[in-house]
Amino acid sequence: MSSGKVVLSGLPQQQQSPKKELSRKKASEKHVHYPFWFGGSASSLAACVTHPLDLVKVRLQTRSSNAPTGMVGTFVHVVKHDGLSGLYRGLSASLLRQITYSTTRFGVYEELKAAQKTPPGFPTLIAMASVSGLIGGVAGNPADVLNVRMQHDASLPVEQRRNYKNAVEGLVRMTREEGWKSLFRGVWPNSMRAVLMTTSQLASYDGFKRLLIKHTSLEDNLTTHFTASLLAGFVATTLCSPVDVIKTRIMSSHESKGMVRFLTDVYKVEGVGWMFRGWVPSFIRLCPQTICTFLFLEQHKKIYRHLTGIEVDAVI
Repeated sequence: MSSGKVVLSGLPQQQQSPKKELSRKKASEKHVHYPFWFGGSASSLAACVTHPLDLVKVRLQTRSSNAPTGMVGTFVHVVKHDGLSGLYRGLSASLLRQITYSTTRFGVYEELKAAQKTPPGFPTLIAMASVSGLIGGVAGNPADVLNVRMQHDASLPVEQRRNYKNAVEGLVRMTREEGWKSLFRGVWPNSMRAVLMTTSQLASYDGFKRLLIKHTSLEDNLTTHFTASLLAGFVATTLCSPVDVIKTRIMSSHESKGMVRFLTDVYKVEGVGWMFRGWVPSFIRLCPQTICTFLFLEQHKKIYRHLTGIEVDAVI
């Protein structure tokens, strides 16, 4: 004789596992629409932490024959000649870059994710990240040119230095002295790098985070965020290294070369090794930056959910 209780999976409804109930609740929850600027804010905070590593990477990628060849030697060289403040040369341009480039790529990516009616698959994440990266690369190119030039400036002979005081003055001088087209110097390799970077960072982070939550005992917490961002940092460094070297050298150069001629000249002098020149400092910079960016971003989202009263969020 029936007891009148509704039975699901052989258990009374009130005895269902709280974890499974939470999973069902998460699955039915719509993706939260976060403010557009969260990615730029998180990236700017991360840039303040990792800027010295970015500067060393640029110096290694553009070093002259008599400059230090290692990361530690480059650190010592910068501090010896420019003091500790030399490690933060070009910080204003770096922040301007994050405000334009990262705000755009993260914002567009989150908007595209929020527009999906169901959780997007990994191929869809890659497609959305590629579009976001392309748009972000174009938007952030002027600041990126400034960032590279200001970080590289102190390693040049005195007579070749541009001596930009800050990002705003640099933009004005570039436009006045070289024309507005100088703001988009290297825009195509930079946009290509932005596509690779956004795909390898954002899409792989979401993918790794989803896999960790689904196939391990980890939940949506700090440990998961750290692990997923660490893996994303490794992927991003490796995929972006060749394009990063090309972008840095074109932007810091005092002469204009076509892409084919540029690659031919570099290959003649350095062979295929140029593709991963500065990989170690790139990883040491990009990995902490990726970790810091996503940790800051997840905290932005956590605080936002708390302030708006949202208790349950989708996994990605």
